[in-house]
Amino acid sequence: MEMAYLENMREAQRASGIAAVLAIGTANPPNCFSQADFPDFYFQLTDGDDDMTQLKAKFKRICEKSMIEKRYFSFSGEMMKESSNICAYMESSLDTRISIMNSEIPKLGEKAASLAIKEWGQPKSEITHLIFCTTSYLDIPGADYQLVKLLGLNPSINRFMISHYGCFAGAAALRLAKDLAENNAGARILVVCSEVMVVAFRGPSEKNMDSLVGHAIFGDGASAMIVGANPKIPIERPLFHLVSASQTILPNTEGAIGAIVREFGMNIYLKEIVPKSIGDNIEKILKKAFDPIGISDWNSIFWVSHPGCPAILKGIEAKLGLNDAKLRASKHVLREYGNMSSASVGFIMDEMRKRSSQEGRSTTGEGLKWGVLFGFGPGITVETIVLHSTQINTETHVHEAIL
Repeated sequence: MEMAYLENMREAQRASGIAAVLAIGTANPPNCFSQADFPDFYFQLTDGDDDMTQLKAKFKRICEKSMIEKRYFSFSGEMMKESSNICAYMESSLDTRISIMNSEIPKLGEKAASLAIKEWGQPKSEITHLIFCTTSYLDIPGADYQLVKLLGLNPSINRFMISHYGCFAGAAALRLAKDLAENNAGARILVVCSEVMVVAFRGPSEKNMDSLVGHAIFGDGASAMIVGANPKIPIERPLFHLVSASQTILPNTEGAIGAIVREFGMNIYLKEIVPKSIGDNIEKILKKAFDPIGISDWNSIFWVSHPGCPAILKGIEAKLGLNDAKLRASKHVLREYGNMSSASVGFIMDEMRKRSSQEGRSTTGEGLKWGVLFGFGPGITVETIVLHSTQINTETHVHEAIL
C-alpha cells in the first residue's frame, strides 16, 4: 500500500506531455559596430595603431573572413577610454570589468526575458523556475537573483545558475528546462542567457593570436525562452518540442577551447583543431540521436547550430554533405550579431520560426518536422537536442502541435 501511494504521488508530480519552447525573446545592447570598421576602432582604442602594422593587417584579415557584418557591445568607445586599464594587454583591470558586467548582464537578460514573457502572454506569477546562464557574472548572489528583482518574479521561484559553460550553455539550459518541465506538472521555466564580453576585451599582442580571434567574432546579446509541457492551447503556442537531449565531451580535445580569468581579465583560447574535431565527430553524434527515429538523411531535418565561427559551419556542411540552405539561420545570426556564446541558439531559433512564417512554410522548422539543435563549447563539449517543429496556422498565427 505504501509503495503504491508513493508511486501515485510520483506520477501526480510529473507532466504527461513533452516539453516545448512556448515563447522566445532576444535583446542586444545599443552600441552597434560595423565589422569592416572594427579593426581601426580596436587598434585606435588600444593605442596599437602605430607600432603594430602587421598585427593590425592580420586582424583585418580575420575580421574579413569572419562572415560577420556587425556586432553589438555593452561598451562604447567613450566608456572604454574612461577605463583605459581595460584596453591594455596585461594591466590589472578585473575590478573595472566586474563592475560593468554585474550591471549590464542582468539588465540585458531582463530585456530579452520581458519580450519572451510578453509573447507568452501569461502572468509572471505562473513562472515556476528560472535558469540563468552567463559566462561572465562573478559575484554572489548571482545574476539569477538580480533578475528576479528586476522582473518582479515570485521570490519562491526555483532558481538555477549556469556559469562558465561558454558557448554550449544555451543548449545545456534547454536540456535542464526539458527535465524540469516534464518532471514537474504545470511548471513554466524561464530560460535566460545573457552574455557581455567586456571581460575578455584587451589590447593586442603578437604572442596571443587566440585573443585576436575572439575579438573578431564575439558580441553581446541575450536570449530568453519560456519552456513548459502540456501547453494550454490556444492561450499558449508551442514553437519547438524538445524531444531528447544529451551531452558529450569529444575525445582528445582537452584544452582546445577555454578561458582563464586573472587580474587582467579573461583570456580566451581557441585552437585550430576545433573545426576538425567537431567535423570528425558530428555524424556519430547525429546517428545516436536520430537512430531511434529512423532518420539518417541530414538534409531532411532543420538545423539550429551554434555558429561558433565560419570554419565550424563550413566543416559541418562538408562532412555531412549539407545543402547551402541548411545552416542559413545560424549564418544569419553570425552575420548580424557575431558569436554571442550561450545566447546564440535562442537567436537562431527565433530567426528560424520567424522566417518560416514569413515564407509561408507549414512548420516552424522551415516546413520540416524534425530538427537538431547543437551547442559547442569548452571541453570540447557538444550538446545535442532533437527538436520537433509545430504547425503554423497562417490565418490565426497559432502554432499547433503535430506530434
